[in-house]
Amino acid sequence: MGDIMRPVPFKQLLCWIAEEYRSQWTIFGIPESQFFIKENGKSIQIFDESCATPVGPAAGPHTQLTQNIIAAYLVGGRFFELKTVQKLDSLRFEKPCIDARDEGYNTEWSTELSLEQAYNEYAKAWILLHFIEAVFDMHVTTKQSFIFNMSVGYDLEGIKTPGMDSFINSLTDASGHPLFKRHLEELSSFIRDTNFSEILHIKGKVKRLENISRTISPYIARSVTLSTMHGCPPKEIESICKYLMEEKRLHTFVKLNPTLLGYKLVRKILDELGFSYINIKESTFTNDLQWDDAIGMLKRLSKVATECGRNFGVKLSNTLRTVNPGGVLPGEEMYLSGRILFPITITLASRLSREFEGTLPISYSGGASQLNIFRIFETGIKPITVATELLKPGGYLRMAEMARKLEPIVEEKRQPEVIDVEKLDRLAEEALRENYYRKDWRGTKKVFIERELPLTDCYVAPCVLSCPIRQDIPEYIRLAGDGQYDKALELIYLKNPLPNITGYICDHQCMYNCTRLDYEGEVSIREVKRIAAEQGKITYDTKSCVTTEQLDTKVAVIGAGSAGLSAAFFVAKAGFKVTVFEKQDSPGGVITYVMPNFRIPASAIEKDISIIKALGVDFKFGESEDFSINDLNSKGYKYIFIGIGAEVSRKLQLTGDNNNVYETLDFLRSFNKDSGALNIGRRVAVIGGGNTAVDSARSALRIDGVEKVFIIYRRTEDEMPADREEYERALEEGVIFKPLLLPESFSKTGILKCRKMTLGTPDSSGRRRPV
Repeated sequence: MGDIMRPVPFKQLLCWIAEEYRSQWTIFGIPESQFFIKENGKSIQIFDESCATPVGPAAGPHTQLTQNIIAAYLVGGRFFELKTVQKLDSLRFEKPCIDARDEGYNTEWSTELSLEQAYNEYAKAWILLHFIEAVFDMHVTTKQSFIFNMSVGYDLEGIKTPGMDSFINSLTDASGHPLFKRHLEELSSFIRDTNFSEILHIKGKVKRLENISRTISPYIARSVTLSTMHGCPPKEIESICKYLMEEKRLHTFVKLNPTLLGYKLVRKILDELGFSYINIKESTFTNDLQWDDAIGMLKRLSKVATECGRNFGVKLSNTLRTVNPGGVLPGEEMYLSGRILFPITITLASRLSREFEGTLPISYSGGASQLNIFRIFETGIKPITVATELLKPGGYLRMAEMARKLEPIVEEKRQPEVIDVEKLDRLAEEALRENYYRKDWRGTKKVFIERELPLTDCYVAPCVLSCPIRQDIPEYIRLAGDGQYDKALELIYLKNPLPNITGYICDHQCMYNCTRLDYEGEVSIREVKRIAAEQGKITYDTKSCVTTEQLDTKVAVIGAGSAGLSAAFFVAKAGFKVTVFEKQDSPGGVITYVMPNFRIPASAIEKDISIIKALGVDFKFGESEDFSINDLNSKGYKYIFIGIGAEVSRKLQLTGDNNNVYETLDFLRSFNKDSGALNIGRRVAVIGGGNTAVDSARSALRIDGVEKVFIIYRRTEDEMPADREEYERALEEGVIFKPLLLPESFSKTGILKCRKMTLGTPDSSGRRRPV
C-alpha cells in the first residue's frame, strides 16, 4: 500500500458506485442490508441546520476522502466534521501514524491533501451524497438531512492566507467554483446514460433524477470547528473564533483539550482505570489553556456570537498529548484517543455544562461508542462524532448500530433545548466506575493463532484454534443462543467429556482469543458451556453418543482424575469395556480433593461422573498404588491407560527457622478435607501468582482465626498467570496483593523477609523478568 493519497476522479467514483452495487449489492464495501434508511421525517437541529441523525465521523481518517464520507453516510452518519485543513498543505506524515489496538494513538493531525484536493474531495462528497440519497430513498422529507462542518487550524495568520481564505469561501458558497460546477455537469451526463437506470435497478426514478444537479445546494458548510495547537495562547484562540463568526459568518465550535481538567485529575483518572502506563507531562498541562482563562474566553465568545447573529459552542475534546514510548509510532509524542478518553472528556463536559448551566452547546467526540452514545445524546449533547471507534473491527458498521440506537430518541423528539446538567453529571460519575473504561476490560490481550494462515480460505475461529481439544465453539454458542441446549450439549460431548467440570474450571484460552474482544468484549464461552451442560442434561440422551458396536475388549484406566475420566468416556463410547481403578474413595482426582469447593460445586463433578457411568464404565475405588501392567494383562485387560497425575509441588527456596510452611497441594487437600482442623495463624502469606496461589489465598481467608492474607509475587499484577476473574475475586474477598517482592527467609518470630524486585526485559513468555 502506498503512503500517498491519490483522490479518485468524480466520474470514476460514479462508475465505481454503480458497478459495485450492480455486481455485489454493496457500495465501498457497505452491504445494502446495512444502509441506514430514514423511515420518519424527524430530525435534529444543530445551530440553524437540520440533520436526520446526530452521529457522524469526526475530523480524521474517515472524512478525508470522498469514498470515506460516503461509506459513513450509508451507515447512518449525518454530521460530517471534515478533516482539518491548514496553510501547510503539502505535509507528509511518517507511517504508521495511527495505533488503535485498544486506546488509540496518532501522530498526524491535519489532512494529507493539498487545499485544492481537500476542497475537491468535500465538493464531490457533497454532490454524491445528494445523489445517493435520492437514488436509494434514504430520506423521506425535503428537509436537509446531513451537515458538513469544516475544520480549520491552527493560527489566525494561517487561516487568513489566500489559500485558506479561498478554501473557506468556496465551502461556504461553491456556486462559482469551477470544480463544483464541473462535477454537477458530470453527474447530469451520467444520469442521462441509458445504462445507468439498469445498473442501479431504478428505472422508475430516472425522470426524477434528471434535475438533481439543479437542486443541490452550493452552500456546503455553514459551520466550522476550530482546532488549535496544544499551547496556543487564549488570545489567539479568541481572535480566530471572532474572525470566523464576524468576518466569515460561520457558526463556530472551538475544540478544547482534555488538559483543561488539570494534570492531577487526568493522572488520577488514568491511574484508577488501569492506564498508569500512559505517560503524560505536567508541563503539557501548565503550558496549555487554563480553566479560568477558558471560562472567560467562552463567555465573551458566546456574547460575540449573539451580537453577530451566529451560534457558538465547544468541541469536546481534542486528543490528549502523551509521551511516545516508541516501538510502533514515530516521533517523541503521540496523541491519545479512544475509550479511556471518554471518562476524561465527559468529566470535562460535565464541569463546563455546570459552569454554563447547560446553555453552552457541545459537539462531542471523546471516546464515544455504540456502548455510550445513547446516554450521551440523552443529556442534550449533539452532534456526536467518532473516529477511533471506526478503526476497530467492524469499521463503519459500528456507526450503523449507533444510528439505529439513537433513532427512537430522534423520533420521539425527546431533545432538550439545553444540556441536562444533572444527567450529564451522573454519566460522568458512572464513567469513572464502569468496567468498560478500565484497561483490564480488554487488557493487553490480542487475538492471534499460532500458525500461518493459508493463502486461500484463510478465515478461522481463533477461539477454536486456541482450545487444546478444538471444540466447536461458535457452533455450540449458536445452538445455546437459540435455546437448543440438548443439541449444544451433544456437540460439546463430541470432543469434551467433562462439560460440567470445565464449565467451572476450564483454562478457557478460547475466551482470551475471542474475536468479540474488540467489539463489546469477549464472549463468556466457559459460562455458555456451563449453561448448555446444565440445561441440555434435561433432554440429552446418553445412549445417542454410544456406538452400536460393542467390543469384547477390556480396557483398564488407572486414575479417576480428569485424564482418566476423559479416556474412560471416549473408550467406552467406542464400545470397549472399561474399568477405572482409583486409589481414593471417589472419582475426580485433584478436582475433587484439591480444588476448593467454592470454585466448583460437587454436583458439577457428579453430573459428569454419572454420564460416564451411564456409558457402562465400571469404577473400582480404594485400589492399591502398586499395580502391575503384567497383572492387569493377565486379567484380560488388553489396553491400559495411565492417568495418575503429577502432584509433586515445587519446593520453595526459603531460609530461616520457621517450619510453618505449607506446600500448596497439601494445604488445599487439608482445607477441602476439614478446614476447621487447620490452625495457620492470624496473618498468612501465599507465594506465587498462578491460579493455585489465588485458590490458596482465598481458602486461607475462610479458615477460623485468619485475619489477613497476602499474595506475595515477584512480578506485577500485569504479569500474573492467574485468571483475571480469580484474581479479582480474591481482591474482592480481602486478599492483599504485594507485587515485586521475592521471599528469602522466614523466622520463628513470624518475620518474612523479601527482596524488592524490578521488572527487566521480557522473557520467552512475553512477561517482563523480575530482577
